[in-house]
Amino acid sequence: MTPPEASAAPVAVLGGTFNPIHNGHLRSALELVERLSLGCLHLMPCATPPHRDAPQCSALRRADMVELAIAGEPRLQCDRRELARSGPSWTIDSLQELRAEYGPARSLSLVMGCDALLGLERWHRWRSLLDFAHIVVIARPGWQWPQEGVLAGWLAEHCIAQVAMLHQQPAGKVLMQELRPLAISSTEIRNLCAAGCSPRYLLPEPVLDYIDTHQLYADTAGTDCLTGEKSPGCKPKP
Repeated sequence: MTPPEASAAPVAVLGGTFNPIHNGHLRSALELVERLSLGCLHLMPCATPPHRDAPQCSALRRADMVELAIAGEPRLQCDRRELARSGPSWTIDSLQELRAEYGPARSLSLVMGCDALLGLERWHRWRSLLDFAHIVVIARPGWQWPQEGVLAGWLAEHCIAQVAMLHQQPAGKVLMQELRPLAISSTEIRNLCAAGCSPRYLLPEPVLDYIDTHQLYADTAGTDCLTGEKSPGCKPKP
């Protein structure tokens, strides 16, 4: 994949199953672009999650939904690289590829949630992540760094307090950011669809249309949340 042309601005990657992508993902992505002064944020659907069951919705469908969701926003890019690899989708492999594409001097950040950070010691080659990128941790209000243990020591060695410090070197630092909290979850959207309820306004309309067209999360045994009748569709009944 060829990175966007023309800029030495910092870049970042946000991975996830995006099952499906929703307005919470998108708002956080846009805030990250502006808060970190990014030239580009890669939204990278995980093809085969190493630490959880694989989604029933295929990686190709999930990537298609990401493409639909970000159409018209040039600072966001759907990165399909993990769909082209077999086996578990190791983040370290993607960071190595991105580093090779952007070169040794470009500031590159890996974005993850605070829950993912707490499980970082289970990640494949987790200590090597900072060799290729910074880590930006999206924290919930009131969340704090771990206070003891191996991870706490590692964070104390690498954490920084200011965004500007991410721009001064290509990799190696950890920064915490609090973004606007939007209480939307992909699980909630899938459950609404399976029950025949509408998730409209929780995700972009083109994504909702795609879900409905392909019946991605419909449960033929589900029941309408209002009438109690069987209803396989995801969109509201006319």
